[in-house]
Amino acid sequence: MYGDADWTSEPRPRPRDGSSFWYLAPMLMLHDADISSGPLVGKRVAVIGYGSQGRAQALCLRDSGVDVRIGVRRGPSWERAESDGLPVAEIADAAGEAHVVALLVPDSAHREVFSVVRPSLGLGKALVFAHGFSLLYGVVQPPSDADVVLVAPMGAGPTMRALYEQGAGVAGLVAVHQDATGSARQLALAYAKMLGCGRVGVMESTVREEAETDLFGEQAVLCGGLTALMLAGFDTLVEAGYPEEIAYFECIHQVKLLADLVHEHGIAGMRERISDTALYGDLTRGPRVVGDASRAAMRELLDEIRSGAFAREWLAEQESGQTNLQRLRDQAAQHPAEKVSRRLRR
Repeated sequence: MYGDADWTSEPRPRPRDGSSFWYLAPMLMLHDADISSGPLVGKRVAVIGYGSQGRAQALCLRDSGVDVRIGVRRGPSWERAESDGLPVAEIADAAGEAHVVALLVPDSAHREVFSVVRPSLGLGKALVFAHGFSLLYGVVQPPSDADVVLVAPMGAGPTMRALYEQGAGVAGLVAVHQDATGSARQLALAYAKMLGCGRVGVMESTVREEAETDLFGEQAVLCGGLTALMLAGFDTLVEAGYPEEIAYFECIHQVKLLADLVHEHGIAGMRERISDTALYGDLTRGPRVVGDASRAAMRELLDEIRSGAFAREWLAEQESGQTNLQRLRDQAAQHPAEKVSRRLRR
């Protein structure tokens, strides 16, 4: 249906020294001083898509001295790119004028948009992805004579852009999916540097590793796990008779405060900054909530990702018009916590 991609998981390549404990070694972090900008000098980059990630990457690339073109359909995104001072063209035209094409539309639009971009790809050109899903699961089939790389900033587009403007950045992952010219790795590193990732650190990975860990992080922790935990805490307090407003502040609103501490200081640093009462409850009660059953569920999620079961389910959902996704989204929006949130924010 989507090509003959091998969906069987495999470990990262072992290092050249043959170490049998390769997975215990920390990943090498490259920084600006380690990376040459040369592979992008004189090259034109077409950023296809101007949403959260597309806009952020385009503006960072431009401000780093890269010749950038935006490829979108006429409409609000076109107008926003023009108001940001960027040249804009239809997708096929932008791709045809570029040496490097960055496909930064949502995963669900990759197959359709790639069919427009593909005729412009060929010998000496490069295709950049920000997420490995479509490459790993065969949603797109790049031509064999083009370089294909993954450059995945580890942060949302607006966050990356704001930090770039402050002289900082977000860490990034790079991977080479296809090296037709022999210089794909250098191009990927240069692209990450121009995004500001080299200010923090760039790590070399694989498409499989990035796609599988990203999906797992979204499902088990950052989106699925965290939102389910917050809502379960809210429901537990409300069912026990506590006011909805207090339940919302205690179990949902304050998550940002702890997340900011973890982001800045790590988990141990966060624990140094909370009360002894909170710390004791953290260390003695937390494992009772996220215990053996939760860990088993996490392993099941990871197995579904690594086997391709989740990808097949999600691709089938796309083909059906995402009706189930819309139903679930509408249902989630009716949760009492959402009503409390809207009331408090007013």
